[in-house]
Amino acid sequence: MKLTDNVLRSFRVAKVFRENSDKINCFDFSSNGETIISSSDDDSLVLYDCQEGKPKRTLYSKKYGVDLIRYTHAANTVVYSSNKIDDTIRYLSLHDNKYIRYFPGHNKRVTSLSMSPVDDTFISGSLDKTIRLWDLRSPNCQGLMHLQGKPVCSFDPEGLIFAAGINSEMVKLYDLRSFDKVRSSCEREKTGILGRFVIYMEQNSHGPFCQQGPFATFKLQYDRTCEWTGLKFSNDGKLILLSTNGGALRILDAFKGAVLHSFGGYNNSKGVTLEASFTPDSQFVMIGSEDGKIHMWNAESGMKVALLDGKHTGPITCLQFNPKFMTFASACSNMAFWLPTIDD
Repeated sequence: MKLTDNVLRSFRVAKVFRENSDKINCFDFSSNGETIISSSDDDSLVLYDCQEGKPKRTLYSKKYGVDLIRYTHAANTVVYSSNKIDDTIRYLSLHDNKYIRYFPGHNKRVTSLSMSPVDDTFISGSLDKTIRLWDLRSPNCQGLMHLQGKPVCSFDPEGLIFAAGINSEMVKLYDLRSFDKVRSSCEREKTGILGRFVIYMEQNSHGPFCQQGPFATFKLQYDRTCEWTGLKFSNDGKLILLSTNGGALRILDAFKGAVLHSFGGYNNSKGVTLEASFTPDSQFVMIGSEDGKIHMWNAESGMKVALLDGKHTGPITCLQFNPKFMTFASACSNMAFWLPTIDD
């Protein structure tokens, strides 16, 4: 079944789950599309079975809180950021509910977390104006970028580059292969902090460091009415989606940096962080709103193709399409699974 305008317009809520007592702040589908895991401001992690359409298990992170949950490539393991006590990232085994590793380093709230699609590396961005590069096998930060503003960041679909949106006005692209060369050079010379490589985006007087700049920088017109809250690549790697805490999204050409479309017309008067997503075929863009509706546009033409009512009780903070199956999920404090009602 192919995604078309008519198929998107036919989606309806198939099931609603009321497992949480507070806002669902994030969720992530497994790469095979069979499960979804959510994190909530009520400190819970809920695992759902997408094929059977039911919750399987609930775990808790009462001490540290849980946000920005992401599946890793290993079965039954996740990483997530903390929103209580400290800003350490945690690596958890869902099988036995035990921490495998901690990743300390950020000293303010983590706002972006992106797992490499090809290996055990991941990146994190924080309100401390840094982006850190990590490897699941080591608690030590593998790379550190000091920035001039708050970042959002994400890997591209091939795991070769990552993009950093900085201070809600520019996007910089970095080549990970260059970073590997810098890292091996740093480790040979024992420079950086504790022998780890450090990348400073700005000139800095904190001692020896290795510097590796972006291979592309895209400057955008600054919008003082909102801040960037998310950055995603389309699955074909050709587009970058910038979401905000205002009433507008932007799609950029990932190669040239040109703004192809700006999307608005959805309600977000309270400055809520609303997740926007591409469909897996890279053809459509979708976002929820504070009034429980879901807006969808054609990514190429920029035309709005669907407006769906999920009857959510609060703002739709999370919204993603299943990577393998013809279904998507949306969340406020409730989780909704959607299915098409026509065969096209």
